[in-house]
Amino acid sequence: MTDSETQLDTDDLTVRLGDGVLRVTLNRPDSLNSLTAPMLDGISTALESAATNPAVRVVRLDGAGRGFSSGAGISEADHANPNATEDTLTAANRAVRSIVALPKPVVSVVQGPAAGVGVSLAIAADVVLASEKAYFLLAFTKIGLMPDGGATALVAASVGRTRAMKMALLAERLSAADALVAGLVSAVFPADDLEAEANAVIETLRSGPAAALRRTKQAINEATLTELEGALARETQGQLSLLESHDFREGTRAFQQRRQATFTDE
Repeated sequence: MTDSETQLDTDDLTVRLGDGVLRVTLNRPDSLNSLTAPMLDGISTALESAATNPAVRVVRLDGAGRGFSSGAGISEADHANPNATEDTLTAANRAVRSIVALPKPVVSVVQGPAAGVGVSLAIAADVVLASEKAYFLLAFTKIGLMPDGGATALVAASVGRTRAMKMALLAERLSAADALVAGLVSAVFPADDLEAEANAVIETLRSGPAAALRRTKQAINEATLTELEGALARETQGQLSLLESHDFREGTRAFQQRRQATFTDE
């Protein structure tokens, strides 16, 4: 791959490399960039290739349209095929691993809502830049599920146990301003300034000392994400069980019918 190539483009994911910056864009704006297994695998493939490509100095991860990502599908139809569901969980875990393990800086640019595994992708990045219009939401418990994509480790490592519990158990919607105070994001900018500010941060990293950046990222992640692999395993096991539960079926129906769910599982 050369520094001017466009690569790995699909209808749902755009990957472009130019001037040392690999830009990976979630491209399903009509569904707030809801995620599929092929999209997640595409992210992983791009980043795994970037790991050994000297033309890539920094990665930008963003979403098309007004949102970053609404996460994976939540309807019963989306999970009717157990193999497809497990494939999506596996693909999400691979994508998060590829972001964390990449020996180059990753900057996520969050211009709007980030929900579900979209939160995991955004905060797995090394620098998280958000618009004042953005928010972060782990709404899994509202439909009888649990956070996945490493969120139980990534969020807790960023904001601490107490705030992570509040976000996950109570499905707290965290505004960009509150996310900044909590430590979930690196910086928040007015919506009209986000692009210029993101470009400035990315340029600083692109022209920075690659070896020092690589070692710094590795050291901080190894010190703070010691439970990531365990979290991914626990989340996958728990989520697959919950996806077969009465509470999940009730939760998705209640969501679609815009009513309060009545949960009965113990």
